[in-house]
Amino acid sequence: MGRRLVAIFAAALVALLGVSAVLLYAKGADNRAIAAQSPTSVYVVQTVVPAGTTLKDAVQNGLIVKTSVPAKAKPAGALEGVDSSNGGLFALSDIQPGEYVLSARFGVKPVGTKAIDVPAGQVAVSVTLSDPARVGTFLTPGSHVVLFDSFDPVAGSSSSSSSAAATGTQTRVLLDDVLVIAMGEASLTPAATTTANGEAAPPPVAGALLTVSVSPADALRLVHGIQTGRLYAALRGTDAKIDLGKVVSQASLFTTK
Repeated sequence: MGRRLVAIFAAALVALLGVSAVLLYAKGADNRAIAAQSPTSVYVVQTVVPAGTTLKDAVQNGLIVKTSVPAKAKPAGALEGVDSSNGGLFALSDIQPGEYVLSARFGVKPVGTKAIDVPAGQVAVSVTLSDPARVGTFLTPGSHVVLFDSFDPVAGSSSSSSSAAATGTQTRVLLDDVLVIAMGEASLTPAATTTANGEAAPPPVAGALLTVSVSPADALRLVHGIQTGRLYAALRGTDAKIDLGKVVSQASLFTTK
């Protein structure tokens, strides 16, 4: 009789342990399933992100948008957030619509010809200037400059023709506040080895390629000034008052008013 009771209690204990194990496993599976379905944040490309675009600009311009997916569907290395620590990183290559944005797609160095960070709504125009015309070596990306244009007036009539001949070359402000976004080396003269007379050509004049950000309308004026006049840049001070209507010619060079 005693052995039978022991066997019954042992069987009951084994059954109880088995039930407990099953319940614990089921609870763990439920927890794992819930965790797998928990929403997590990722970024998806809405419109192609060109190489060289900063992460901050991609978000601000709606090129990539934040969305939620189940945790189990989140790709490894997916971008989780955009802040001051990564907002300035550049897209290392074009990112196509529909892709999940991976952190590895952005890096510290811009790549290729799309690497210039042009402000939204602006266009980039490059101007070749000599060292004096670009304030020596003191201009850097982020500087603000005034662009002057020296040009020969075009006579529209016989009366204006005599006036233009009397005044000669004129100089005035073309653009009063221009943002420099890139600098590069350039040559202002061809790298020819000899002149037309067969003599040794002078060495190339050192200069710089100044790339600025302007509105589309100002870009049209600037390109025309590049083609028809001679540009000169001046580093702009914060409180500088620029007179856009002031015109200086040889006749008025020493006039104080």
